[in-house]
Amino acid sequence: MRYIRSLAHFIGRLVRIHRIFVAQEIKRMVEYKADFFIGMIGFLMVQCSNLLMLWIIFNSIPTLMGWSLPEVVFIYGFSLIPKGLDHLLYDNLWMVGSTIVSKGEFDKYLTRPINTLAHVLFEKLQVDAIGELVMGIALICSVLPQISVEWSFGKILLGLVSMFFSTYIFTGVKTLTASVSFWRKRSSNIITLGYKFANFTKYPATIYNEFIKNLITYIIPFAFTSYYPSVYILTGDNPLFNVGVTVLVSVLVMGSGVIVWHLGLRAYESAGS
Repeated sequence: MRYIRSLAHFIGRLVRIHRIFVAQEIKRMVEYKADFFIGMIGFLMVQCSNLLMLWIIFNSIPTLMGWSLPEVVFIYGFSLIPKGLDHLLYDNLWMVGSTIVSKGEFDKYLTRPINTLAHVLFEKLQVDAIGELVMGIALICSVLPQISVEWSFGKILLGLVSMFFSTYIFTGVKTLTASVSFWRKRSSNIITLGYKFANFTKYPATIYNEFIKNLITYIIPFAFTSYYPSVYILTGDNPLFNVGVTVLVSVLVMGSGVIVWHLGLRAYESAGS
């Protein structure tokens, strides 16, 4: 019980601190409204170009490896929501890999009475990610009338749980790759390389060859951020794997990221230009 109370107190403190950081970021963003709208419009344009490519493909073929256009669009839209949440809340990890460590700016995190990883995660909001979230929700809503899904309270709840935990697969991968900068000073290229595999999650994993499918399922498990939860929502099949393993993978990836981060802190040596 003492351990549970301590954990609850720790989580509650992090939530309060996160709320303070978010409030400060919102105040900052109000002063730069143009940046917000330009960033959001930019993301919307990128996603629209990807959807145009999908339309061109399905204009030539009726299905893609057995998947109809509405089903592919559903998976595409689902993939944007956890990715957008990670982008919105935790994108400051990119700065750790690119400049914060290499320029010696990480020292400030060591002097403040808050967990260093939590401080980095909470420090910034990337509001242009709202474009991803808006697009993802809009795509799902637009194709729901065209797909036959048997809805239930349990399915909706498990879908939301999948979205929540899928977010931390993205965050965990970024934490792991950003932590490399504690040894190499910069790891932005490694973060970019790892994150590139997330592009495979916008489409059904079954359209890829076995190597790619196994890679994004068992090695860099981005398939659990959209494909497997979407299969459960669309078909109701195997919730234990499609949702349960998504939760397990999220905990393992994020937990590994936290462990490697703290190992990196032990190796950290201040740097400067």
